[in-house]
Amino acid sequence: MEWSAQEGICLMSKTASRKPTTGNGRISFASLPEVMELPYLLETQKKSYEEFLQMHVPPDEREDIGLQEAFKSIFPIKSSNSETTLEFVEYSFGPPKYTEQECLERGMTYGVPLKVKLQLIVREQNPTTGEIEIKDIKEQPVYLGDIPLMTDRGTFIVNGAERVIVSQLHRSPGVTFGSSVHTNGKTLYNARIIPNRGAWVEFEVDINNVMYVMVDRKRKLPATTFLKCFGLCDNEEIAKQFFRRERVKLDDFSKGATFVDELEERYLGKQFIEDIIDPETGKILVLRGAKVTKKAIHLLRSHGIERVHLDVAEGYEHLIGKVLGADVVDPATGEILAECFETITTTHLRRFGLAKIKEVCIIPVEENQSFVILQTIAKDKTRSRQEALAELYKRMRPGNPVTPANAETLFEEMFLSDRRYDLGKVGRHKLNRRCQLNVDPNVRTLTREDVIGIMRELVKLAESEGEVDDIDHLGNRRVRSVGELVQNQIRLSLAELERHARERMGVAELENLTPQQLINAKPIMNAVKEFFSRSQLSQFMDQVNPLSELTHKRRLSALGPGGLQRDRAGFEVRDVHHTHYGRICPIETPEGPNISLISSLSTYARINEHGFIETPYRRVKNGVVTNEIRYMAADEEDQYVVA
Repeated sequence: MEWSAQEGICLMSKTASRKPTTGNGRISFASLPEVMELPYLLETQKKSYEEFLQMHVPPDEREDIGLQEAFKSIFPIKSSNSETTLEFVEYSFGPPKYTEQECLERGMTYGVPLKVKLQLIVREQNPTTGEIEIKDIKEQPVYLGDIPLMTDRGTFIVNGAERVIVSQLHRSPGVTFGSSVHTNGKTLYNARIIPNRGAWVEFEVDINNVMYVMVDRKRKLPATTFLKCFGLCDNEEIAKQFFRRERVKLDDFSKGATFVDELEERYLGKQFIEDIIDPETGKILVLRGAKVTKKAIHLLRSHGIERVHLDVAEGYEHLIGKVLGADVVDPATGEILAECFETITTTHLRRFGLAKIKEVCIIPVEENQSFVILQTIAKDKTRSRQEALAELYKRMRPGNPVTPANAETLFEEMFLSDRRYDLGKVGRHKLNRRCQLNVDPNVRTLTREDVIGIMRELVKLAESEGEVDDIDHLGNRRVRSVGELVQNQIRLSLAELERHARERMGVAELENLTPQQLINAKPIMNAVKEFFSRSQLSQFMDQVNPLSELTHKRRLSALGPGGLQRDRAGFEVRDVHHTHYGRICPIETPEGPNISLISSLSTYARINEHGFIETPYRRVKNGVVTNEIRYMAADEEDQYVVA
């Protein structure tokens, strides 16, 4: 059955048939029977940590998530001269040293040792052939410390105490569109690309309808300059991306001939658009482009010329003031008569007539058209990708000398390197969805299509089409569960490990070097210990009663690293939003400064693969509630009527 916006859907907890039912051998005394079984309430915690460890998955079958993704994002580590490379092969776990009960009694941490198999590859240049060849390969397992294990109850035992890692509700990576009101009352629109890792890119349309880009809140530059950094430098290609274009035929210039007798009265000073030839001798009487004078008129009359062709602007005045959507090129010489985005003038029309141009491409004026792109191009002084890269470099490294190599390297490191810039799986999903893009989900760096898509959406907003995003909408906020939180901490410590290994490669003797000597496991051990012991999201489990334990494990917090600060959180972020319906309990929240910053998942709510909260709905068909159930995230349900 198809789901459509015309057919209603209703929250499953609000509608049910009137017949009481029994399930799992238990008698229900509820007035409304259950339509679906209660889900496993610890699934969020347990599934997240299982996917992070992939403990029971063979090494060659592990997906690029969790620990596997963290290691692959750092390795291989290369020395400065690329002679030595440290590559990641696989990771494995040993058996736990103590049982859960022993850890509780002895005050120990319940965990397993983590070992990583690494390969050290040494290369050298062959003196005979000059080629780089592999000289030596050393493979060795390296101990990186203990990783805490989750118990069947969804808890961790750290230093003999049971702890719960509270899931974090934070702003989703991707792109968000917003607006602000200028002092003169005009609404100005902006967009912000939020990556998982890397520089923030902000777009804004100013009071003069010029679109600018700011990278990491540095000085702004025209958005088309930033677009040229991605290789879209041709104005005609830019016109194809942002405008509807029309081709206007300039009819054969032999039409519209004028009688010689009318020249002196109306056309003195105009130009002939072709050579005037004596039909008897074949001699050129008047050259193309010459002006109409009394002497020329007398010459034509004396040779019996009755009609001539004048300025092409005659009859095409309606094109004056239009904007060209493509370059106009002389077919005979290849000379560019007028460039794309130039405004057509009488002089242009005369050139077109002299060159016998058959048609031109123009950008028609639409209703409510804002001309944001045209104004931005007028502000953009760069003509090539190299010039655009140099402008970006000046903004990011003011005072440093600009060279083409430096500018290219900076741009690649900031936006094209998956080590420095990562939108993440969720960021790519959100960007594709919001800007209607078809970029490969595995491409997590910024692309030309992303920039074009965002600029298009901003132009639509400036022309009063579409809507800005609500940052409190649960389609723009996602849940980071325990696995992702631990992964982020480990990745940060791996970056320090990478720096240490690269330093050792530069000073150590390669002959006796082993992977063990290059790796300093302390950063990882300290990061894991710090997170589980002292993180704001790692809390002693509430053991007042079994229900309080369960609700503690399903709690959501907007606080913590990368989240909100209670001192700065305003009323809007704390308020109950309509997308909380069926997803977050509007009642269960602490009093005091943390009010509404800490909340709980609804009973039937679940978290999907992208971290967005889903709730079940029952389909309504022909006014009747069916038993067909579908889980939907907040941004999906906006397409339907909810009863």
